[in-house]
Amino acid sequence: ISLVGIIYIQISWLKNMVELKKDGVADKINNLTKKVAEELAQLKSVSAVTGMGNTPGVTDDFVLDIPRTYSISQRFTSQELYDRIHDHFEKERIADIPFQFGIITYKNDEISQLERSSGQFREWYEDVNNYSWTHAIIPQTGSPAENLSAEEFLTVVVPNISDIVYRTMRPRFAIATLFTLIIFAAFYLTVNTMLRQKKMSEIKNDFINNMTHEFKTPIATISLAVDAIRNEKVQRDAEKLVYFSSIIKEENQRMNRQVETILKSALMDRQEVQLNLKHLHVHQIINDVTDNFILRLQEKQGSLETNLSADNDVIEGDEVHISNLVTNLMDNAVKYSRENVPPRISLTTASTAKKFILKIEDNGIGMTRETVKRIFEKFYRAHTGNIHNVKGFGLGLSYVKTVVEAHNGNIRAESTLGKGSCFTIEFPLASS
Repeated sequence: ISLVGIIYIQISWLKNMVELKKDGVADKINNLTKKVAEELAQLKSVSAVTGMGNTPGVTDDFVLDIPRTYSISQRFTSQELYDRIHDHFEKERIADIPFQFGIITYKNDEISQLERSSGQFREWYEDVNNYSWTHAIIPQTGSPAENLSAEEFLTVVVPNISDIVYRTMRPRFAIATLFTLIIFAAFYLTVNTMLRQKKMSEIKNDFINNMTHEFKTPIATISLAVDAIRNEKVQRDAEKLVYFSSIIKEENQRMNRQVETILKSALMDRQEVQLNLKHLHVHQIINDVTDNFILRLQEKQGSLETNLSADNDVIEGDEVHISNLVTNLMDNAVKYSRENVPPRISLTTASTAKKFILKIEDNGIGMTRETVKRIFEKFYRAHTGNIHNVKGFGLGLSYVKTVVEAHNGNIRAESTLGKGSCFTIEFPLASS
């Protein structure tokens, strides 16, 4: 509402300014037309003989018999009259406004003819879009020209004043538009920042909930194992002591891995991780990772299809991070499988002259378009009704994207809800 109000006031202010400017220009042209007409009237009041007094052999008596010339159109040329009017335009600081003029004579209350005019006067005068001002050239009372000269009128014509005013006000319009755009930009940034903060607050709450749940389970398990160890019967049984001690050890390591995941993500986000780059055969890394997933897939009666058909699989990369990258994507493919549907994972590779391409496809739960747009955001996790139905902090794909970009590659995701997802990764090939 405030923006609309400001813009309305600004437009109203500009309209008023244009109208005032138009009135001001019209008044200036009207006043200078009147002023020129008065000057010509004074000159008209003075009689003049056109050169006869200087003619050899012509006597004063003969001169007295020659009709004196009182008409302005006979005493001045069109150019002289144009220059006189133009001088007044310059004095009024409107010399950039084009104009045409005409001297019209009247006799016996009827238009006699157009005595003097500039080149396009008739065309401009007949154009209804143009503005014109007319003032009579009236000789002074008591002068010889009062009754002897034809009645003359000075008419000045200028183009549409609105166009002229708009041209002169272009800088102000440009500044007003610029400030309006700045206001809109500030409004957009403010609202966008608020929405982003709201989204970050939601993501933060989800992350805290996930982290609490992830830590609460091992803590509860460790607490139960400790209570069991305190039991006298268990203390007398070495085998049970070893069993509960191993549970505590495993849960401790699980918590440690979770902490490492968070810290590693923070380091990658700040670009503080130093990559140990060397020539890697990606196919070898893929084979090592997939070997570890065979048992997990067999438990779910799933299958893994690999088609490593890339002619060149050598990239410049960090073995640990590339291995983690493939592990994360494979882990997601297994975790986000559909209930009562055996997971099927397809892993294919290809290569071009400059790139190594890796595709990982699954037949899992899939994602909506909105989720696909946000899956690489830090801490973001797609909601599936129960936020804890799949464990994690929402850091895996963020980490994957960071690793890919750190190796000057790119990653894109395609997914259909209820049918599965496909991740395509491209790495630049190592220079030979």
